[in-house]
Amino acid sequence: MNVVDRFLQYVKFDTQSDELTNLWPSTPGQMIFAQHLEKELQAMGLKEISLDENGYLMASLPANTDKPIPTIGFIAHLDTSPDMSGRHVTPRIVTQYKGGNIVLNEEKNIVLSPREFPELDHYVGQDLIVTDGNTLLGADDKAGIAEIITAVDYLIKHPEIKHGKIRIAFNPDEEIGQGAHKFDVEQFGAEWAYTMDGGEIGELEYENFNAAQAKITFTGRNVHPGYAKHKMINSIRIANQFMAMLPRWETPEHTEGYEGFYHLTSIEGNVEQTTITYIIRDHDRDRFERRKKELEHLVRKVNNEFPNSTAIEIKDQYYNMREKIEPVKFIIDIAEEAMRNVDVTPHVVPIRGGTDGAQLSFKGLPCPNIFAGGLNFHGRYEYIPVKSMEKATDVIVEIARLVAQR
Repeated sequence: MNVVDRFLQYVKFDTQSDELTNLWPSTPGQMIFAQHLEKELQAMGLKEISLDENGYLMASLPANTDKPIPTIGFIAHLDTSPDMSGRHVTPRIVTQYKGGNIVLNEEKNIVLSPREFPELDHYVGQDLIVTDGNTLLGADDKAGIAEIITAVDYLIKHPEIKHGKIRIAFNPDEEIGQGAHKFDVEQFGAEWAYTMDGGEIGELEYENFNAAQAKITFTGRNVHPGYAKHKMINSIRIANQFMAMLPRWETPEHTEGYEGFYHLTSIEGNVEQTTITYIIRDHDRDRFERRKKELEHLVRKVNNEFPNSTAIEIKDQYYNMREKIEPVKFIIDIAEEAMRNVDVTPHVVPIRGGTDGAQLSFKGLPCPNIFAGGLNFHGRYEYIPVKSMEKATDVIVEIARLVAQR
C-alpha cells in the first residue's frame, strides 16, 4: 500500500478531539483509529507494539545492522482539529492541477481559489487531494501517520538500507494541547525524534511560541436600568474597556514571523459577570513574560477604577523548544541533509503555534518538526499535494539511512 492509499483510508476515521469531555483520549474515534493502526503494524511485523488505555500507540522497527546506532523516533498525532467536522470526510484527487479555481462543492458554491490561497500556484501540474467542502481533510496529521508507516514499510522491504532501531508513536489529542501530557518518553526510548506534523514541503521547525492562557473575570452589579445611576456596574463595559487597553496591532491578524500577540478567543457574560479568555504567544521568553505581566498590570489598573471588580488567572501551556534543540543541533543538520538528498529544499521557519515536539523536548526527548505536506489545516479548504507526501516519506527513509551512516 502506498502513502496515498493509506492516507485516503485513514481520513475515513472520525478522530476530532474535544477538550470538554475530560476523557483520555478525548473522543472514542481516536482509540478506534489507534486500534486499526495497531493491527496494521502487527501485520507488517513490527516489534514492541503497545497501545495503552490513553490511546498512545508505540512500535519498533529493529535495527538491521550490528553497528551501534542511536535509536531515533518519528511521531504523529491521531486527532483532527475541533475547529471543523472530521466526520464523513470525502476526499477527491485533482489530477495534474491546471491552475485556477477548484470547485469543492458546486451546490454550496465552495471554491478553493489561488486568489485567496496563492500557494496553490506552487503546485500547478501536481495531483492534489482536496475536500468536498463539508469537512476538513485530516492531513493534519493523518498525512504524517501515513508517511511514517509507509517509510517503515519501505525500510522493511529494502533491507539493503542499513538503519538503527526506529521507534514510532501515534498519540491522541494534540489539537487540544494534551498530546504530550501522558507520552511516556522513557518507554519510547529514543535519543531524539521528529514529529511529522509540519505544513508545506520543505518546512523544518525547531522554534515555536512560548504559550499561555489568561482567563479574566469581571464582576459587576445589576440594578434596574431606569434607576441605575451611580449604582449599576456593568461588567460587559468593564471588559470592553480592558480589551481596548491592549495594543491594537498585537493580534494574530496583524503579526507574522517572530512577532508575538494577544489573541482574544472567547467572551461570555452579562451585566453581573463577564469572562474573557486570551492566549498569549511570543517566541522570545523575556517578551513572553512581559506580556503576562502587562495583563496583570492592566487588571490592577481596572481595579483602581472599579475596586475588586477584576480577577485574572494565567496558566503557561508550553515553551519554545529552541533552548532544548540548540544543544543537539546536529539533529537539524541531519534533517536538512536528508531533505537535500531527496531533492527537497529545506525551509527552516519558526512555528507560529506549538507542536507535541515542544512539550516532548522539555520532557527530555528533543523533537523538531518536519513537513507533512498539507496546507490550510483545520478547515474545508485544506488540501495536500501527493508529491509532498511522497517526499516526506523519502525524508524519513533518508534520515534513517544517514543516522546509520554517521
